[in-house]
This record gives sequence, C-alpha cells and structure tokens, in this order.
Amino acid sequence: MNVVYREKVNTMKRPFMAVFLILLIVVSMAACGQANGNISSDDGSTSAASQTEQDTQEITSESAQAEASGTTENIESVSKEQTEYIEAIPAAYFEDSDQPGQVIQVTYESQDYTGEDTPITKPALVYLPYGYDENDMNTRYDILYLMHGWTMTANDFLGDGRSNLVNILDNLIASGDIPPVIVVSATFDAQNQSQSFSRSVEELSVFHNDLRENLMPYIESRFHTYAEDVTEEGFEASREHRAFGGFSLGAVTTWYQFIYNLDYIKNFVPMSGDCWIIRTYGGRDYPVETVDYLEDMLAEGGYGEDDFRIYQGIGTDDPIWDQTNNQIQEMFTRSAFTPENLHYAIIEGGRHDMDACERYLYYALQDFFGKEA
Repeated sequence: MNVVYREKVNTMKRPFMAVFLILLIVVSMAACGQANGNISSDDGSTSAASQTEQDTQEITSESAQAEASGTTENIESVSKEQTEYIEAIPAAYFEDSDQPGQVIQVTYESQDYTGEDTPITKPALVYLPYGYDENDMNTRYDILYLMHGWTMTANDFLGDGRSNLVNILDNLIASGDIPPVIVVSATFDAQNQSQSFSRSVEELSVFHNDLRENLMPYIESRFHTYAEDVTEEGFEASREHRAFGGFSLGAVTTWYQFIYNLDYIKNFVPMSGDCWIIRTYGGRDYPVETVDYLEDMLAEGGYGEDDFRIYQGIGTDDPIWDQTNNQIQEMFTRSAFTPENLHYAIIEGGRHDMDACERYLYYALQDFFGKEA
C-alpha cells in the first residue's frame, strides 16, 4: 500500500470541471435528433426552450393524474418534507485539521466484466481517519465507497488536488459531526483512465459485480469495518454501516448498487444523476417505468421503509437537473419512498462540479452516520 501525499487542493478542480462541462456541451451538440426531439448531451442536458416545454407538459400531466386520484395535497406535503435546499459548507471545514487522516493507494485483483472476464488489476484510494490503528482489532469504522463521473478517475475525490474532501472529512470527524469513517474512492474503468462515453456506460453497468466480488472483500478484509468477516453473512449483517455514492455517471453507478447490492449496503448518495436500469436517461425520459422497476425490486426483496436511505443531490443550474428531478418527483408519488428513506437535497444555483459534490457529501455523511442518524 502506498501513502499518497496530502496537498493543497484548491488550484486544480475548477479548471478540470470547466473542461468537463465543455465536453458536455460538445456532446450535447452532437446528440441532436434523439427520439425525444431535444438537444441532449451524453449526460442528458437539454436546451432551455425544449426543456421548459417538456417540464410544463410533465407537471401538467402529473398534476392532472394527482387531482384525478385526490392525492395532490398529500404528494405536495410529502415532497416538501423530503426536500431541502442545503446551505454552503462552513469555511472552517476547508481548513487543514490538526487531526489529519491519511490517504493510501491500494491495488486489488479484479476482472473485466464487460467481455471475457479477463483478469485485471485495479487501483483504489482509501482515506483512513486520524488515529486509525491497523493493530486495533476492536475499533470498527463506518465506510463509504465513492465513484467518479465520466472522464474522471479513482484519484478525483481523494487525490490529484481536485477536491477538498480530505479536509472536510478531517474536520467533520474532529468536530464530532460524524464518527471516524473510512472512505474508498474507486473506478469503474478497467484502466482507470478517461474512456469514451459509451465505454464508460458499459463498464459502470457491471461494476456492481466488481464491488461485490472483489473490491469489498479486499478492502474490508484489510481495514476494520463493521463486517466481522467478508462472507455474504458478514456484509449483510453490517450493511447499515456502509454507504455508496457517486457523481454524474458515478450517480448512475450508485443506482445500480441500489438495485444489485442493497443486501450489502443501506445508504446511498447519488449526486447529479438518475437511474438507467430501463435505458440511458431513464430518470428523465421514463420516470414512471424507472420507479416502477425500483418499487418492484424493493417489494420482491422484502425491503421496507427503514431498510434503506437515499440522499439525492442536485443543483438547480446543473445540466442533469431534469434527469434527476423527473425521477425524484415520481418517487415522491410512491408509498415505498418516504421521509424515512428518501431525502432530496438541492443547491440553489448549484452546478455540475466538485464543489457541489463536496456539499452533498458533507450533509449526506451526517445524515447516514451522524449524531442524529
């Protein structure tokens, strides 16, 4: 295991995200002529005029359906209770802590699940909180697995100077807002480097196999989580102490974990992204069918109101707004998703960037593992 140096982190992330947004715009121009008639990027942004018309049609349709069933008032009440406009992170949480954790890089054996199951070696970065002692077998830690977005790598959340997340984690723990937590920044890319959009979608859609069969057993056999062992029984028994989150295509990945690995994970933080189990941009174009699938999955698995927690983050100026919002608004109409298990966190003016991710994670970790959790 290699120790990754800690560094000042404010200088690189905005240029990086600017490049990412330029890519979104370029792909958006190339995607004209999709079936819905809107100009869409590969992450699903649409032109303002066409999106306004689409949103108006959807809102009108949803309102008519709700009024017909006499549930408009109830839906509005539930959605308000589950929706929160989150404030900025206090400035002190970005400062260096006098109780710093450390970031190490690990490599583990996996395979390429998209084709011939070719053996591969993959990296991950691991944040260990201040005071972590590998010889202390009695102290156990909550754990969060993180997934990057398109054109990003495993380094983006915890390395390469693109995020303030390490300082935020240090200060959350030092302030007693959350207990000491282990964070793992992984990748769905077999080569941990930028791939084409289609290749990234192909890889993320099968990452749940890698997480379940390789990454989780490797990490949790080496670090002191609540899993007593890395058997199916051990992971199931410790699921409430485990979370998975991701940004953009990482949010899409997060929804796949909700579907395939809910027996191992209780808490989910999809950031700027929807569920694509029905098809690409399913949350935007097929919200009813997408949520039908999620409800059926929960019912078939015997999962009740208290068996999972979703903390969905999105910004009002994020090009992924419609993909996310259409799905969440549909989820508000279903009895399976209640204030106990679905929280909708919105940043007024929030964009598709690491600043927004930091804010979602700041609040989500307290929601999952904090004093009131």
